[in-house]
Amino acid sequence: MPFPAFMQAFPGLDVPFSEDVVSINAVRSDDGLVAFFTFHQDMVLPPHSHGAQWGTVVEGQIEFTIGGETKTYGPGDSYDIPAGVEHGAKIAAGSRVIDVFEEADRYPLKTR
Repeated sequence: MPFPAFMQAFPGLDVPFSEDVVSINAVRSDDGLVAFFTFHQDMVLPPHSHGAQWGTVVEGQIEFTIGGETKTYGPGDSYDIPAGVEHGAKIAAGSRVIDVFEEADRYPLKTR
């Protein structure tokens, strides 16, 4: 089931991924960023690090490697990535994920 229409109307994010691979809508405050990801194709997220991140899988499957430990997450599972810890993922097409970033400016909002 897709995210509700009102959530899909939230601003998009300016990310280095094609919109045919992933669509993203977000809510941002001075204190953080909440992003709603819908993956349309399988995607490999290369290893990287940044401020703290917490997320939950709504639908689909993600194979995350966080700090050298690999685990598969499915619907209802959540993950916590401490600031500065390297992580990467293999994300299945059809997955929907909610991620909360400590850094409000992790990704800039797209202008409408």
